[in-house]
Amino acid sequence: MTTTPSIPFIPFALPDIGDDEIAEVVETLKSGWITTGPKTRRFEQDFSAFLGDAGLHAMAVNSATAGLHLALEASGIGPGDEVITTTHTFTATAEVVRYLGADVVLVDIDPATLCIDVAAVEAAITPRTKAVMPVHYAGLAADMATLLPLARRHGLKVIEDAAHALPTTCGGQLVGTLESDATVFSFYANKTMTTGEGGMVVTRDAALAKRIQVMRLHGINRDAFDRFTAKVPSWYYEVIAPGFKYNLTDIASAIGIHQLKRAHAFQQARADIAARYDAAFADLPVITPPQPLHGDSHAWHLYVLRLDDEARLTRDELIEGLYAAGIGCSVHYIPLHLQPYWRDRYQLQAQQFPHSQHAYERMLSLPLYTRMGPAEVQRVIDAVRALLG
Repeated sequence: MTTTPSIPFIPFALPDIGDDEIAEVVETLKSGWITTGPKTRRFEQDFSAFLGDAGLHAMAVNSATAGLHLALEASGIGPGDEVITTTHTFTATAEVVRYLGADVVLVDIDPATLCIDVAAVEAAITPRTKAVMPVHYAGLAADMATLLPLARRHGLKVIEDAAHALPTTCGGQLVGTLESDATVFSFYANKTMTTGEGGMVVTRDAALAKRIQVMRLHGINRDAFDRFTAKVPSWYYEVIAPGFKYNLTDIASAIGIHQLKRAHAFQQARADIAARYDAAFADLPVITPPQPLHGDSHAWHLYVLRLDDEARLTRDELIEGLYAAGIGCSVHYIPLHLQPYWRDRYQLQAQQFPHSQHAYERMLSLPLYTRMGPAEVQRVIDAVRALLG
C-alpha cells in the first residue's frame, strides 16, 4: 500500500532535539571526554534535582532494559524466584527476569487503566514470589496506592518500569519518588525525553545504589571518571563481581541534560495534543485513553485509542486506512502471552488474560510527539473521523 504522494507522511513519533542539545554534544566531542564522565555525572545530579528528592540516588545507564536488570540483580533476584509483572508490556520488562534465572509470572491488566491489575497480583503471589514490576502504561500511573502496601505485607520488592512515565505523578508525587525499591526510566528515541538510547535508575536504598553502580560497569569498584581524575593511582581498580557493560556515555548525557530541562514543556505539549484528540473523538465508536486521578498528571507517552465493538472497521483496517492517508501508527503492545517464547515457556493461553487480549485486538497508538504542528494534529483527527465517523 502506498501513501498519497502529495501529502507528507506523519510518522508515529519523532524526537525533538534543539540547538542546546546539539551545542552540548559538540562541546562534549571537543572536550576529549566522550564516554562516561563529567557530563553523565551532571546529568545524574540534574535528574535527582528534577525529581526534587535529596534522598534519591540517580544512576544513568545505556537503556531502561539495563536499568531493570541491574535493579533486579541488586535486589537479589535469582534462580528459583518469581517476579510478577503485566502481560501488557514490551518484552524487556519480563526478559530481564530470565537473565537472572528467575521465573516471570504474568498477570492481566485493569480494563479501565490498562495498567497492572493489583488484585491479579495478589492472587498470583506464592512462596517463591520475590518482586513485582508494575508498568506505568502509556504514561498513566499504575495503582501504586494499593500495590505498595500489598508488596510490603508480603515482603516483596517493587521495581517500577517507568519507561513511559516522565513526568507522571501519582498521589501528587512524581513517579520516581514513591516508596518503591527502585524506579527505571527510559530515554529511547520515541520516549517523552531522549538521549537516543539510555535510561536512569533511581532508588533511596544506598546499598542497592552501590551495587548498581558497581555492576553497571564490569563489577569494577571505581568508575572510569574517578580512575582518570582522582589523585590515587589512576591505573588501579578492583573487580568485585562479574558485572555488565551498562554505562551511559557523555555524548548521550549531553543530550539528556537539555532534554530534561524541557521535560515539563514536553509534557504540556503532549497533553494539549491528547486533549484535542479526546474532544475530536468523543462521538466516535471508540474508547479514548483513561485520564489520571484528580490532581495527578499523565506523561502522555502514548495516545492509545480502542475501538468499540460497534466500530465499522477492525483495528487492522483502521491502521491500513490511516497509513493510506499518510499517517503512521503503532500497537502497544502485542501482549507477552501471545509471544512464542513466553507463551510456550509458561503454557499461556489468551483466556487467562481477557482484559489484555480484548484491548490488544482493538487498540492502536496514534501519532503523539512534540514536533507535531496543529495542522498535522488536525490531519490525524480528520482521517480518523473519515474512517470511523
